[in-house]
Amino acid sequence: MDDKTIEYIIYGVVALIVLLILGIYGRKLKRETSVSEQKIAQARADGIHEPVSLYPFIDPNRCIKSGACVEACPEEDILGIKNGRATIINASHCIGHGACFRACPVEAISLFIGTEKRGVDLPHVSPTFETNVRDIFIAGELGGMGLIRNAVTQGREAVENLVRTFNRNANAEYDLVIVGAGPAGIAASLAAKKAGLNAVTLEQDTVGGAVFNFPRSKIVMTAPMDLPLYGKVKLTETSKTHLLNLWHSVLAKHDIKITENCKVEAINKTDNCFEIKTGCGTTYTSKAVLLAIGRRGTPRKLGVPGEELEKVAYRLLEPEDIKDKNIVVVGGGDSAIESALLLAYQNTVILSYRGETFNRLKPKNAEKIQSAIQNGIVKVKFNSNIAAITSDTVAFSNHGSTEKEIIANDLVYIFAGGELPTEFLKKTGIEITTKRGEAILKHKLKKD
Repeated sequence: MDDKTIEYIIYGVVALIVLLILGIYGRKLKRETSVSEQKIAQARADGIHEPVSLYPFIDPNRCIKSGACVEACPEEDILGIKNGRATIINASHCIGHGACFRACPVEAISLFIGTEKRGVDLPHVSPTFETNVRDIFIAGELGGMGLIRNAVTQGREAVENLVRTFNRNANAEYDLVIVGAGPAGIAASLAAKKAGLNAVTLEQDTVGGAVFNFPRSKIVMTAPMDLPLYGKVKLTETSKTHLLNLWHSVLAKHDIKITENCKVEAINKTDNCFEIKTGCGTTYTSKAVLLAIGRRGTPRKLGVPGEELEKVAYRLLEPEDIKDKNIVVVGGGDSAIESALLLAYQNTVILSYRGETFNRLKPKNAEKIQSAIQNGIVKVKFNSNIAAITSDTVAFSNHGSTEKEIIANDLVYIFAGGELPTEFLKKTGIEITTKRGEAILKHKLKKD
């Protein structure tokens, strides 16, 4: 066999190997695309393909098909592979942690907020977290970035930014008033202490904010975060109690006191500082203000007769202590579903939802509620609204019917979301804009 023949054989073998590899890759690509297309179709049918707030936007011209973003995302089926490139499957499940952004080697992913179909109202915030009103800053959920880690990061960075710019010569009692003691407010309080600021933190409810309002047994999903005066908190899954205990211990260690049950009613600009009026009868003056309140603001009420009764609540704190009651849970989101499931094991629970089907649930919650319905653990009334509440009954109205259904009832839990404190912000002078598909600035998603 001459050298030429051997050379041809080698070329042939290499060509076969290349074709084999391409064939395997092609089948893999076809399989991944088919799986993603099926999931996208199901997501569209379930109403979860359209984003609610933050969601990943993929630049097809920059994507190099590494798949790193899919592997990095800790949530289920938000991203997939279609025709070799990353694609969005369940955009409404995105919680904005930015893991996909950090994992992409070519930064082909950005986080966007709002779409043409569904705009999101957000206050104007600069790259330093300052609003259009000088020396008023916003951090956390109110500014469009949810998730505990993001809120903690923003609370810390907002204080670091304002330390460099605020008017130290203003004649005021405090350097900084922090409004809200959730993750962003706690981080800001610690950062203010670290920076040597004379600061006070006001919370309309209890330390922990939205986290405090989680049912006690709920698992809080988070990511490693840098907490001022503490260091790296390396948690990927923890309980609400554990997280709250951590915050309380760090605050106590550094002698930081949070003024609880003190709602801020108004923020007025004076000659060279701010006057902060509260519902607890105290007025503060400050050189700067950091708003670390949530987007939900005040719980949204139904506006029906009897809603003011003591049996009506807008949060569930200790479900294990509630037994043998007839309970109505109102709402179709994750909070309502989780609360109904927690209560159902020791009580009779009816879940009332105005929609035809649940369409924005986390996958695990969707599976659990469907199982509970099929097994008769929870009864669901779709297309229903509460018409009236009395001390021992609830009256329902069903869409398309004028008749009222009255049932025996001991407790009502309402999870109808909350209202963005738009009027409060406007009175403060803060501009609010509707985002319809706008990128969140990358400074808010710094790569670690």
